[in-house]
Amino acid sequence: MPVENLPKFVKIVEVGPRDGLQHEANTLDVNTRVAFINLLSNTGLCAIEVGSFVRADRIPQMVDTDRVYQTIKKSPNIHYPVLVPNIQGLEAAIKVGVKEIAVFCSASEAFSQKNINCSIDESLERVDILMLRAKAEGIKVRAYLSCIGGCPYQGKVEFESIRKVSESLLSKGCYEISLGDTIGTATPELITHLLEYLSVGIPIEKLALHCHDTYGKAVANIHAGLLKGVSVIDSSVAGLGGCPYAEGASGNVATEAVLKLLEGLGIDTGVNLSEITKVGHFISDKLGVKKAY
Repeated sequence: MPVENLPKFVKIVEVGPRDGLQHEANTLDVNTRVAFINLLSNTGLCAIEVGSFVRADRIPQMVDTDRVYQTIKKSPNIHYPVLVPNIQGLEAAIKVGVKEIAVFCSASEAFSQKNINCSIDESLERVDILMLRAKAEGIKVRAYLSCIGGCPYQGKVEFESIRKVSESLLSKGCYEISLGDTIGTATPELITHLLEYLSVGIPIEKLALHCHDTYGKAVANIHAGLLKGVSVIDSSVAGLGGCPYAEGASGNVATEAVLKLLEGLGIDTGVNLSEITKVGHFISDKLGVKKAY
């Protein structure tokens, strides 16, 4: 695809309040998380992941997501999705008026067993249950698909598995698949070939990229995705977080780095880089961590 055919607009899905905070050592209180999301809402973002409805003993950083969701100032122009792992989480989300959820599956059989204690097929059956309930409530559903660049337990993940799970999730009614490079081992070449393979049967506008920067390749991988027509990118302000069940996978790609890439390519996002950088400093200070941006 020629450079002039790069997407003119890219949607940034800010995952810092969920995928970012869940991997940080410190657990923030409700008021701080609310302030974090409210600040993000003033940057021009159109999608901010608020948290997840999971068991506190599994991911204590996400405790009281219901209170966070109820307290934030919601803009009518911004989507505020939450991650739900099961029907109990979905019911809790429904109770506080959530309008959009994300579900989770893996393209790796080994990762699925280790992470959510079930096979890929069983995880898709769980999604069926969630989809029926979500549809009844008019809730939009996005899907995360992990390990597209490799698995910490089984190594290589076949493109065919990625395609099959993606097609299954779309057929169930998920509006978009976020392709996750969970351990950050993907390369631009892999991303290019994977998207060429998937786009034979899946519209590219149904695919997003969720890159981890474990080995410093996230920005290059995103660039490769843009060249293949991807126009939705997940990122985390200040590069917070990763995957708590994949050792060494800390470090979502920083929203600041993605915005700099897109700005350099002349691609619009509607997001103010200066304001995002300020929010990155705010949350890094609250966590007591030093980040690159």
